[in-house]
Amino acid sequence: MAGGGGSDRQTESLLAKLSEPSLHSSSEEHPVKRTGTVWTAMAHVITAVIGSGVLSLAWSVAQLGWIGGPAAMVLFAGMTVIQSSLLADCYISRDPERGLVRNRSYVDAVSLYLGKKSQMFCGFFLGFSLFGSAVVYTLASATSMRAFQKASCYHRQGRGAPPCSAAAEGDGYYIFLFGLAQAVLSQIPDFHNMAWLSVIAAVMSFSYSFIGFSLGAAKVIENGGIKGEIGGIPLASPTQKVWRVAQAIGDIAFAYPYSLVLPVIQDTLRSPPSESETMKTASRASIAITTFFYLGCGCFGYAAFGDDTPGNLLTGFSDHHWLVGLANLCVVLHLLGGYQVYTQPVFALVERRFGGDAYAVDVELPLLGGRRRVNLFRLGFRTAYVAAATAMAVWFPYFNQVVGLIGAFTTWPLDIYFPVQMYLAQANVAPWTGRWFALQAFSATCLLVCAFASVGSAVGVLGLERS
Repeated sequence: MAGGGGSDRQTESLLAKLSEPSLHSSSEEHPVKRTGTVWTAMAHVITAVIGSGVLSLAWSVAQLGWIGGPAAMVLFAGMTVIQSSLLADCYISRDPERGLVRNRSYVDAVSLYLGKKSQMFCGFFLGFSLFGSAVVYTLASATSMRAFQKASCYHRQGRGAPPCSAAAEGDGYYIFLFGLAQAVLSQIPDFHNMAWLSVIAAVMSFSYSFIGFSLGAAKVIENGGIKGEIGGIPLASPTQKVWRVAQAIGDIAFAYPYSLVLPVIQDTLRSPPSESETMKTASRASIAITTFFYLGCGCFGYAAFGDDTPGNLLTGFSDHHWLVGLANLCVVLHLLGGYQVYTQPVFALVERRFGGDAYAVDVELPLLGGRRRVNLFRLGFRTAYVAAATAMAVWFPYFNQVVGLIGAFTTWPLDIYFPVQMYLAQANVAPWTGRWFALQAFSATCLLVCAFASVGSAVGVLGLERS
């Protein structure tokens, strides 16, 4: 009887599984093996969040002052936790015809919940943000590579040596080197094959953030006091101060959200537990860790340099050359992976849309041991994309201004408006209810903040703040 009871339970379990609605992907024909955990998700999130933006946070705190700077970072951290939770709930949706559907990308989710018109509107901001992030990462890596070479030269030959001064000039060579490396890394097939790169990048982000944190604290101790003012750096006119504050808010806005890659990260997770539960846990933990380092780098940087706080924190330290060089090396290694976190979704979207797999051919490659299958569309498009971002970095080498503009211009539509609207549709929240009012008020408040930051950042890019 025991054996019969067990057999009945197994049969009932099998029938229950067969009767469940199948789980499709909105853009996937062949099943993907999902093995990600909360730890790999945290590695991806930290790689996506702690990036080039952290280097400008001390400058941002210097513009906002001792009250406004930390408050702005905590505000954007809370905003990111809220919008990431809303978006995580939108990963799986119910379709009348196909049952449960996975939204493997941000665009897929917008299209399913909000329709084609919203998808087109989203596509403009999405392209601007992802391509802009590639440009910013290229600029940041070039600055760090140059700083690494300069620090190494100082360590070998002493500060002020002529070869070291020559090494400090020009970023074009380093921009080209970083672009060349990304052209190679961009041939990684997809996000499922790059967990190792994100883990390395996350370790590097911890390393240089901790070094920046420590160097700032050591500088404060060396100075024997805390520099800076409650209101931040004073400027010649109130108008200039307003524009600087707006640009600083844009820089902080750029440093936090990662909603564009959240569905892609969530699509790597195994279940049970549910993908949304794992993603929310990873997001909360990652944002808490990130905010700790952001506050440390931003506040200790301002406390160390005061009104002389540099746009890139690591360029302000004149001593500890080997440690500064190590930090800049970690920045470069992190940005190698961070760049891919933001470009792989673009590659996947374009290749699915244009049927990239149809262009794969067998090519004889003796150095690699015989014939290999090469996707010509992937090779051509990804190389061209990296080349375009590299060229744009050469043409517009304005790090702080570009960071602020991209962050301010894209944060509200991509990180607030669409996640809120998708969640309202997914959860069937009735209009004019308490939850509907709360989410709409959250969205409207963020719109006002981001509009202010966008105007100020645009003024900074155009150089009008000095007039």
